Order: sequence, then structure tokens, then C-alpha cells
Amino acid sequence: MRRHSRRTAALAAALAASALSLSACGAPDGGGDSGSASGKVTGQITFQTWNLRARFQRYFDGVVAEFEKKYPGTKVKWIDQPAEGYAQKLSADAAAGTLPDVVNVSPDLAFPLAKAGLALDIGKAAGRYRGEYLDGAWQSQRMPGLPGVYAFPWYLNTGPMFYNKDLFRKAGLDPEKPPATYDRLFADALTMARNSDRKIAMLAGTPSIEDFGRYGVRLMNARNTEFTFNEPKGVELLMHYRQLYAAGALDSQALTAEAESAGRKFEQQSVAMNPGSALDLANFRRDAPGLYKNIGITGAVNNTGRANMYVQGLMVNAQSPVKPAAVAFAHFVTDRRHQMAFARQVTVFPSTKGSLDDPYFTKEDGTDATRVRVAAAKSLKTAVNYTPVLLSDQMKTVLRNAVARALQGKQSPKEALDSAVAECNRLLTAG
Repeated sequence: MRRHSRRTAALAAALAASALSLSACGAPDGGGDSGSASGKVTGQITFQTWNLRARFQRYFDGVVAEFEKKYPGTKVKWIDQPAEGYAQKLSADAAAGTLPDVVNVSPDLAFPLAKAGLALDIGKAAGRYRGEYLDGAWQSQRMPGLPGVYAFPWYLNTGPMFYNKDLFRKAGLDPEKPPATYDRLFADALTMARNSDRKIAMLAGTPSIEDFGRYGVRLMNARNTEFTFNEPKGVELLMHYRQLYAAGALDSQALTAEAESAGRKFEQQSVAMNPGSALDLANFRRDAPGLYKNIGITGAVNNTGRANMYVQGLMVNAQSPVKPAAVAFAHFVTDRRHQMAFARQVTVFPSTKGSLDDPYFTKEDGTDATRVRVAAAKSLKTAVNYTPVLLSDQMKTVLRNAVARALQGKQSPKEALDSAVAECNRLLTAG
């Protein structure tokens, strides 16, 4: 964990985007179902996490000891890998046939492993546990073109939206009713720009693939073999953003802005809305008290009624010689009791049903962390992972450049998205 206080959506997105190429042997059509996962829970399991030892060794040592006590004859060897080069490490282990029995993965890292036949189909081997997890979290572990579910859902994250109540009030907008849909967002953004003489922008960033998903755009076809975000609804979204950019409702530096610079614009109170986290809220309180006293917290805007979800999972190696024990341990770590315990250690959220109804996620106590935790937990109950597993970093750049051309008037929104889809589909085929 690069920032030990949280495993944020930004971290998950940044590392999850890494390309993982496999030269490992395995079933060419995926499916990961080498042998049975039924049988006696015994033997030594290797368990690999993703940069968690530094802060959470006591927690995981306790989980391991508890499991070994519950299942005499088992032994768990815990391995923790640094964040840097994690995807490459997985690739090397897969190629060498040394992949651990239980592995911490994000869906995009699980996909090539599942495709190579190295990820056990949890839906088939341990489908009896399906009802324990949130529907969106379970579905996030399905892989395009493959029939099963290839990891136990583990911890989740999502980001609330911060907004500046004072800027809303000055623009004649209701500070207690921030926009919840895109139509309302676009209307309020134009009002904000007009009533502030273009001095205040509503947003500091251009639409990402998540925005297309939350807008209700079909991102890929039913077989997940082609990108489709250039459909009329996608063009409609980009036309709205083009209008915002022309009206000054989108910050003038949005085409080149990174998340950090967008955050600074919000802190300087020249932008009215921006995604964030509990850590940001604490920073506002310390560094920008004028902003902090006017902070509002709401869910990310969407037309689907579902927020975006970032998810981690525990994959079982389909070639493990101790699959019964590996499945039992992966479920043990991700069951409701242990997920709740882990969520109290760090700002993440359980993927188990009912956990988000716990007072820890529903009751505010006046602290910054609780304000954000309650808002995020509420949205996670029905959240989905909008970013397609198959969307690579290179493809994200293709989309970002197309959006910039459309906003600058160099291409129409339709032309820009058509070209982006064509290039992404070419990259998909080439990959």
C-alpha cells in the first residue's frame, strides 16, 4: 500500500491498469478448472498479498493463526509483494509455474490468469458461498469470454464527490441539493459558469470511461469482443461536455489536468465539484479551512443509480495441489467477520452482504473519516465496476485524446468516438 492510511480507488485503478502478459501453459480457452476443490482441508498453502505487510502484519498473522487452529493439518505461508512491479511478478510466477495457491488480484490482473487456465472457477468450485457477497462484487469477478467467476470478492472502494456549498449558493443553486444525475449536472454547471461570469467551473476533468458507464452508455458488446462507447448515448455525453467546455463550465485546463491538479483547483475554490477521499477531507481541514467549512459530500453523479466500484479479490491457483485448503482459506479471509475486521484497520469496505449495514458504516460521529465512510458505504451497496477488464492504459489514452479533440472542436463528438473505438478494437484484436 503506497499510502498506508488507505487503499484508495486511485491506487487500485493505477495498479490495476498494468498489462499482464502470460507465457504460462494452461487451457487456451481459460476456465481454470484443473481438478476438484472438494476434499480434506489440509496441507501447506502459499498466500500472496499486494503490499500489505508493512501496516497489517498483526492482522494477517492473526487470520493465519486462526485458520490453522480451525483446520489442524494446515499451514499458511504468507508472502507479501511490493506494489511496484506486482503485475510483472505475477506474470513471471505464472510463466515459471510458481504461482502461489491464493493470490490477491484485481479483476484485470485475474483476467489473463483465468484465460490461461490458471485461475480456479470459484463459481463452480465454491458456488455455495455466492450468496454471502454483494451482487456487484461477485459479478466483478466474471471475466469476458469465460464462463465462470475467478476470485472471491475481497475489499471494495469508491470515491464520494465533494462540492463547495458556498459556490453553489453564490451561483443561485441549492447547496443542499447537489446534482445526482448528468442532466442536472450539466444544467447546474452552465448556471454556475454563467452566474460567476465564467470564473467558477463546475468540474476540472474530462469524462473517463467510468463517466460513459455511469451515463448509461453500453461500453462493450454482449460478447465483450468489441468496444461500443461510440453509440448514440456516448456521443450525446461528449456533446454535453463540449458544451460545458465552450461555456467555461469545465475548467480551461481540464484537457491536460491530472487528478492532483484538479484537486488543487477545488482547494483554491475555482472549481465547485471534485471526487475525493477521507484523506483529502482531513487535508482541507488543515490547509483550507475556508473551503472545509463549506464542504458538502455526495455520491458520484450517475444515470444508472449505481456508483462505480473498485474491487480486490482472492484468486485460487487452478493448478494448486492443495485446492481444498486454498479455497477454504480464500473464503475464510473474505468472509463477513474477517472483512469487517480488516475494514476497521484501513479505509476500505467489505464485499459481503449485510456488512455495509453495520453502524460502523451508517452512523456518523462528527469526524472527517466517518463522514466520508458513511457516504461511500451507502453508494457501494449497489455499485458496479464500470471500467471494462479489457480496457488497457493505452486504450484509456486513446479515449482521452479523442475527448480532447472533440472538446477543442478538432473533430465532432461522433468522429472522435468512432476513431477511438476503432483504435481500441484494433488494439484489442492485436492483444
